[in-house]
Amino acid sequence: MQIEETMGFQIRSKYASLRSSEKKVADFILMNEWRCRKLTLEELAKQSRVSQPTVVRFVKALGYDSYKAFRYRLIEEAAGGEGAANRESDVWAMYGYSVKKADDIAMVPARVVATTVRMLENVLKSISVEEFEQTVGMIANARRVVLFGVENSAATARDLLTKLMYLGIDCRYEEDYYIQRIQAAGLDEQDVAIGISYSGQSKDVVDVMKCAKKAGAQTIAITNFDHTRIVRWSDRVLCCSQEQLLYGDAIFSRTTQIAVVDMIYMGLIISRYDAYTENLDQNSQIVRDKAYEE
Repeated sequence: MQIEETMGFQIRSKYASLRSSEKKVADFILMNEWRCRKLTLEELAKQSRVSQPTVVRFVKALGYDSYKAFRYRLIEEAAGGEGAANRESDVWAMYGYSVKKADDIAMVPARVVATTVRMLENVLKSISVEEFEQTVGMIANARRVVLFGVENSAATARDLLTKLMYLGIDCRYEEDYYIQRIQAAGLDEQDVAIGISYSGQSKDVVDVMKCAKKAGAQTIAITNFDHTRIVRWSDRVLCCSQEQLLYGDAIFSRTTQIAVVDMIYMGLIISRYDAYTENLDQNSQIVRDKAYEE
């Protein structure tokens, strides 16, 4: 199925690789996409508080030859009418899902789906392609992979454990903190430790990652927030969000984390296609044998 590459999708997919000045342009457009179709190059630069050459670099980073071509694409999207614009603003209004006593239960499915979609789109803004590629390489070349995570992140760890085992990768996960600590202390430079923490501040996970790093292991963090304690002890960081809405989006933390797990899984398959697909076929057969035939 072909993904419809809207302007918002294009910007979020390139966001992590943009310069800090270019991100100012990206942020302004994402918040004011329907206004930007009417802005000249000079006006957009002024509104974004950057120079005109910065705006030009930004549009070229997205793959457009000129600002004129970029603006034409915005106008083309706007051809859907003001109804589309209103729907877009409705989605933003739902971001950071909050619950009130007077809320209509019938609206819950739509609001949850809308919030989830927005969270997943923001993953594209946050993940560095370079960090992702290096993460895949580290896991593929590891002697063994040990996962660390507690509470909600345990579900993500179990999902990653299952996927890596299907590919034939030696992967281990124990929910008990003391066992995690013992595992971390026994790692070395041939091993990879992956810490999963929504906040990046979970004491148990941070302490175990610190222990693994000091033991000499290569370390990877999957977290929703940058500049947190877990990052200090991580060689690579897959950051799922730029938004600091701890209460509002905590219930959606597993959605973004599972998406990152799926990215790792698919990236690994592509990195060593023949070997991993062979293992996948063999291990999938074991599961198929446990299913009843119709």
